[in-house]
Amino acid sequence: MKASGNRALPAWYDDAKLGVFVHWGPYSVPGWAPISGDIQEIFASKGPRHYFAHNPYAEWYVNSVRIPGSPTWRHHREVHGEAVSYADFAARFGEHAAGFDPKSWAALFARAGARYVVLTAKHMDGYALWPSAHASGRGWGATRDFVGDVTAAVREAGMRMGLYYCGGFDANFEDRVIRTLGDCVLAIPQSAEYARYAEAQVRELVERYRPAVLWNDVAFPASVDLDALLSAYYDAVPDGVANDRWAQFPLARQGTLAYTVVSALLHHGDRLWRLLPRRHRRFGFPAAPHGDFGTPEYDTPASAGERKWELARGLGNSFSFNREEGDSETLSVEALVHLLIDVVSKNGNLLIGVGPRADGTIPQRQRERLEGLGAWLDVHGEAIFGTRPWKLAASQTGDGKAIRFTSKEGVVFATLLSAAHAGEVELPVRLAEGSEVRLLGRTAPLQWEPSAYGATVTIPAAAVTEGVAWSLRITPEPVPTPRPSKG
Repeated sequence: MKASGNRALPAWYDDAKLGVFVHWGPYSVPGWAPISGDIQEIFASKGPRHYFAHNPYAEWYVNSVRIPGSPTWRHHREVHGEAVSYADFAARFGEHAAGFDPKSWAALFARAGARYVVLTAKHMDGYALWPSAHASGRGWGATRDFVGDVTAAVREAGMRMGLYYCGGFDANFEDRVIRTLGDCVLAIPQSAEYARYAEAQVRELVERYRPAVLWNDVAFPASVDLDALLSAYYDAVPDGVANDRWAQFPLARQGTLAYTVVSALLHHGDRLWRLLPRRHRRFGFPAAPHGDFGTPEYDTPASAGERKWELARGLGNSFSFNREEGDSETLSVEALVHLLIDVVSKNGNLLIGVGPRADGTIPQRQRERLEGLGAWLDVHGEAIFGTRPWKLAASQTGDGKAIRFTSKEGVVFATLLSAAHAGEVELPVRLAEGSEVRLLGRTAPLQWEPSAYGATVTIPAAAVTEGVAWSLRITPEPVPTPRPSKG
């Protein structure tokens, strides 16, 4: 099957809306990163160099710990000592994870309402979570087949299984410390050895586990034939989907004049970061022509687009477990529900990151958030799953409360990002005579009448329950009124 952006998106992925992104590996042993705030705000206000030194992603420990003077560098010396290396964490990870039960993850993710799960099979440290036939130079990797065990548990629980692979960075092949945007490009291993290795591992993951989602990160070696690689994936998994982070950066060989010039230009560009307009100072990865969906990170588009996209972000400011994060750094149930509603209204899926401890246990505050989301979806899931963007994605009620819209087969859902309240609610839509409006979770239709704003719906006190958002089901399809898209 052809691997290109012209490939029709499999319906299951568009219907799914919610996935869980699991970051778990040797970095879960120290489980630490500084509390630096939102990644996009750091990039916009303080720049890439500050970001890499104060990286809030605990899964980047292998890089952050090697930046002298960084918070992670200081923490490591104070808590673990200079004699302890990242290789020691890699060695300990298998011991910590020996009793891990993948079925407990699958049960939690199913309760959360997730339709698919993506596991980090190999992150930037190069540690493989499966017994690969293709060993790295340092020999880092699991002896237990964590990928296989999680895959089996997830599928048994009725969800689809996806796999993440970091093709752009691998500390086993390129140990450059990443301090700048230029380093990000120069740290991508481009040797023939690594190209063969990365392609072989991706093919192995596909052949062995048949992932429904193939999620590559950062980039991929320039010499690999991506058309052939992704075509092989689609042949093996006809309804599989691949993300768009497969960019290839052909560079001259290290030590040549061309390499020196390219390196200098990249680092010079980093110094000019603050001259860019703030709207362009965003953290992101260049999209490749390959891939079925876009992957913004901690960055929700302002409006709906025609191309499918997926928001990747953690419940906190780190994808993986960070023992420093507390309630204030973790999305509340309300914020998580509102985020999902907003993303889906704009043609996106939400891939929400969960960071288990090294022993595989998921922190209680993360469990509570996921279960709270699942409880809301139990009532309002009809307004989320299987829907498509409507003519109007975002607007507000007559009294200024935010609304998001979705649609499904002639039905329109208006979801208010606030607690339900008794009384009149003005919607920016015109309803045809005989239209029916229902509150999800309630069987009786609601009274409504036309208004200058569009339509006024009456919510009886008996229909009001506690909650963080509520959805109205409208049939037949109404007509949006020409109101500003606010909220």
